[in-house]
This record gives sequence, C-alpha cells and structure tokens, in this order.
Amino acid sequence: MTREPRLVEVRKNVLKQNDVVARGLRGRFRAAGVFAVSLVSSPGSGKTAFLEKTLTLLRPNYRVAALVGDLATENDAVRLARSQAPVKQITTGTLCHLEAAMVDKALEDWDLNQLDYLFIENVGNLVCPSSYDLGEDLRLVLISVTEGEDKPLKYPTIFHSADVVIVTKTDLASAVEFDWEAAFGNIQAVRPGIPVLRVSAKTGEGMQEYLEWLGTYLTEVGSAAV
Repeated sequence: MTREPRLVEVRKNVLKQNDVVARGLRGRFRAAGVFAVSLVSSPGSGKTAFLEKTLTLLRPNYRVAALVGDLATENDAVRLARSQAPVKQITTGTLCHLEAAMVDKALEDWDLNQLDYLFIENVGNLVCPSSYDLGEDLRLVLISVTEGEDKPLKYPTIFHSADVVIVTKTDLASAVEFDWEAAFGNIQAVRPGIPVLRVSAKTGEGMQEYLEWLGTYLTEVGSAAV
C-alpha cells in the first residue's frame, strides 16, 4: 500500500503553515518600513561574497542587516560580519532550506524599526527554497559563470519564483568561456522578461548598477503600494 497521498497532505500542511508565518513577517516588515531581500543559489555561486559586498556598500547610507542560513557552521555569518552590519546565523541542521518560522525566531531580539534593508541568505540549494516564502519583498536568484549556462533549464522552478537573476563571478567569464547569449536565452526561455544583472564581487564590476537597480525597484514598489 502506497503512502504517497499522506506525504502530499503533510507537505501541503507544512507549506500552508509556512505561508501563514510568511504573511505575518511581510506585514511586520512593511509596518517597520523594512525592505526584505532573499538570496537563493546553488553552493559555490559566490552568494556570500556578493552579500558581503552589498552590505559594505549600503551600510554608509542605510541601516542594513542580514540573516544567513546553512546546514552547519557559522562561517558565512563570520564572513558577513566584516561588513560591520548586524548578522545572525540560522543553522538548519538537516533541512536544505530556510523556513519562515526560522526567520521569525531569528528576529525575536532585533528591532525592525532600526533597519532599512534586511537580507536573507538561504541555504545553498536550487530546489527546496523555491517552495518556501520567507516574507521577502524581493527574491534574487544567483548563478555564477563557473556553473555553466544551463542552470535555468535544469532548475526552472527557482527561476519562476525569483524577481531578478544575478550572474556572478563575471571576472571569470572569459577564463571559463561563458556564453552570455546562451545563458540569457535560457533564462528568458524559463522566465520571460525577468531582469538579468551581471556582477563581480571581487572586482566590483556591476555592483553599482545593481544597487541603483535595487533602489529603483524599491521606489517602484513603494509607489505601487500607495
């Protein structure tokens, strides 16, 4: 006798509960005037380096903080702390993704009214995080030039759930013979019209353009909400 229907029911209940908590988080973020951004990618995409650069560049003018998820260790939180922004690690143990309840608990002793931006770095995974809303206003999916051009075709669901694609490690594009046209075509085939930005956290290439885009997006979201 198969137990699949029971597993499906349990999964639906878990996602439903997650959505309830995520809606609560979204309401808290908006009430406090916090713009929440989540980052998803596969392991090794340069997500932490990109976030460290983002925090460092924003911190002089904005109140920024970050939550970072990993199965084990606090290595990423230690690294992000170099930006001098408040950072907290969420250790998930065996879970391959963050859930809204984890974010909610991690924020218990933080005053959201003291923040402008909250960044949430998810566990390195292009599958599980796509199903879990974290209450964020914006979801970035990162792919590095070292991963090849076909990631969007292999993991379409995560690209469907994202608002923008960030192509990282552009300083290595020539060395790995990354095909920009093929990558862009694959991204647009999966999610037509999604913005695609190119950055290198190492050289700083594209970071200013990304931050300008982020500011424009925030303005547009704010205007639409009025």
